[in-house]
Amino acid sequence: MPKLHRELYGALVLTTRAHAKIVSVDTSAAVAHPGVRGYYDHRDVPGTNEWGGGIVNDELMFIVDTVHCIGQTIGIIVADTQAIAQEAARMVKVEYQDLPPIVTIDEAIAANSFFPFTRTLVKGDVDAAFATCAKTFEGETRVGGQEHFYLETQAVVVNYKGEGEMEIFASTQNPNDAMLRVAAVLGVNAHKVTCKVKRLGGGFGGKETRTIQLIGALAVAAHHSKRPMRCMLDRNEDMTLSGQRNPFKGKWKVGLDENNKLVAVDAQLYLNSGFSADLTPAVMERSIFQFDSVYNFHNVRISGYCCRTNLATNTAFRGFGSPQSNLITEDMLNQVAEQINMPVDEFRVMNFYKPGELTHHNQELVDWHLPKGYQQLKEKANYDARLEAVKEFNKLSKWRKRGIAFIPTKYGIAFAIPHLNQGGALIHIYHDGSVLLSHGGVEMGQGLHTKMMQVCAEGLQIPMDLIHTVDVSTDRVANTTSTAASASSDINGMAIKDACDQLNERLAPYRAKGLSWVEIVHQAYFDRVNLSANGFCKIPDLGYDWETNSGQLFCYFTMGTAISEVEVDLLTGTHSVLRADVNMDLGRSINPAIDIGQIEGAFMQGMGLTTTEEPLWFPDGRLFTQGPGAYKIPGFRCIPQEMNISFFEDVTHDSIKSIYKSKGVGEPPLYLGSSVYFAIRDALRYARKENGHEGPFSLPIPATPERIRMAVGDAIAESSKLVAKPGERPWILQSC
Repeated sequence: MPKLHRELYGALVLTTRAHAKIVSVDTSAAVAHPGVRGYYDHRDVPGTNEWGGGIVNDELMFIVDTVHCIGQTIGIIVADTQAIAQEAARMVKVEYQDLPPIVTIDEAIAANSFFPFTRTLVKGDVDAAFATCAKTFEGETRVGGQEHFYLETQAVVVNYKGEGEMEIFASTQNPNDAMLRVAAVLGVNAHKVTCKVKRLGGGFGGKETRTIQLIGALAVAAHHSKRPMRCMLDRNEDMTLSGQRNPFKGKWKVGLDENNKLVAVDAQLYLNSGFSADLTPAVMERSIFQFDSVYNFHNVRISGYCCRTNLATNTAFRGFGSPQSNLITEDMLNQVAEQINMPVDEFRVMNFYKPGELTHHNQELVDWHLPKGYQQLKEKANYDARLEAVKEFNKLSKWRKRGIAFIPTKYGIAFAIPHLNQGGALIHIYHDGSVLLSHGGVEMGQGLHTKMMQVCAEGLQIPMDLIHTVDVSTDRVANTTSTAASASSDINGMAIKDACDQLNERLAPYRAKGLSWVEIVHQAYFDRVNLSANGFCKIPDLGYDWETNSGQLFCYFTMGTAISEVEVDLLTGTHSVLRADVNMDLGRSINPAIDIGQIEGAFMQGMGLTTTEEPLWFPDGRLFTQGPGAYKIPGFRCIPQEMNISFFEDVTHDSIKSIYKSKGVGEPPLYLGSSVYFAIRDALRYARKENGHEGPFSLPIPATPERIRMAVGDAIAESSKLVAKPGERPWILQSC
């Protein structure tokens, strides 16, 4: 965005301790620095200093005395340029009295440091079911966090317009919440604040709530200085303060009958929340709802615990707890299959849900096509022959092993909170026949605007080139829902269709005359027909009750399967993906090209979660993996050498209540990237067998080269374990 008249730059003064008391803050040198125009902190907030990213208001816009993590905002320096502001911010002297920090899930459990948001879902009589089981198994699975690493870091421009009005241009997925939070901070009504979003350079959930910390600070500065403010975080600042995907620890017990069918599961899920609740309670709930993946456990007890630690608060991330939960489930099935000496593919298939069965949250599986899609991909990808080829390769190769994995998934589409399942749209038709479309969804590279223009074009029966989509703005479409949960095409698309239906009803008499579109618009205008329409959508029939474990939780399920084949270098622990095949049920796709791109991108992000991306902290709570030099997102060489994307064939979608019977695509494919992880695990199983290690083994997630190398089971790896005990690191960095 071009620089605004008299614009200043804001630089945040951030805490540098994970847990401490602030003894003093000395800003004298900073405010005396040439080019500095002011410093603002909690004493300058005209409204409320309290806010929260989701469930409760347990954060402060500017901290007052107690520090709970590195990266909290103490104050903001405003100056003529970015360089001056950042230099002056470093000149602020803060004296701390250090307190002991809690960093990891295990430390939180030991200290009984939890948020009061525990949930337990129970179906059946779990204890009685275990008493009848022929075999029971117990274990533990850990899943690391993940940095959002969007291309564009958190960025905001706040423009003071006079008369108490504030205009915000923000890289947020949730303009409505940003508007409400700024209004509260400034002590004004929401109608005095407008938030606009043209597009984002990526979001992945990281800009759903965590942009507010920056917006609020700039709004306070703009309020006092009466000048526009701008800030775009450096990558290190962004990674330090904006949170990540929640790390998980899962403890599980599973029981089988004499035919190796699943009978019961009892699991405890622990999430590293960071210092505040943010959206973690909702992430925890989603992880419980998705724990079953595609398997019928029959008797289920799953509890979720949100651990309070002294890290930057973790937040929404594509998949919203589902990938971590599904990874725990799939790892559990792998370990059990190895112990009963059954091929894991056979173990999976025999325990698939069947059409019409109820999930563990008691939602009926209608239009359940997962088994059919699984079989279709098996044939398309020539899975059986490739499985035999992998075995033959491994017999002949000592230092390279191949592995192959076949992973299924289902993902429920809807916000778990019913009132969020609503959307709005505004359509204007102008004299020349052109159409201006506004809706409540934020474009962040996922192709939402393109799909919504297609919906509008089909609804009005006009070419797409007559339609223009402007930025999302809270003064055009009010009370919008965050662009998240893979539900934005549904709720905004249905709102657009509603607006189109209204306009079509008004224009029907003119269409009946056989006129061209421009002539229709002209005649309607001269007859004083309203050529604007406000559309609205609310998704029906949603509502779940925790107490009774009943009610419809999701609109429908997006489902899919993936096969990945890898080759692992046992000497270095590195791997390459030889081929990946993905088959998904996306209903009647609005735009297959966009959906294929979403599947490819999600697959790679899921692959990063489970292989290369390992956030590490020092024991004092400082993030070590800042920037691409230390944090490894997948690169060009990580892309599968061959990648094939397809859709389920010959399936029906009679029960789907969505726009044109399409299905949400943003989040569901991400978990399928874990097929690379399980293929690596398969390759290691061959290596370990050659090295005399039969039976189950643990491969922590992510499977980095170091972890792969140490799991090979050869003499070098085993001798190293005599120095560092299992689970310990010979360095001070730690995963959370």
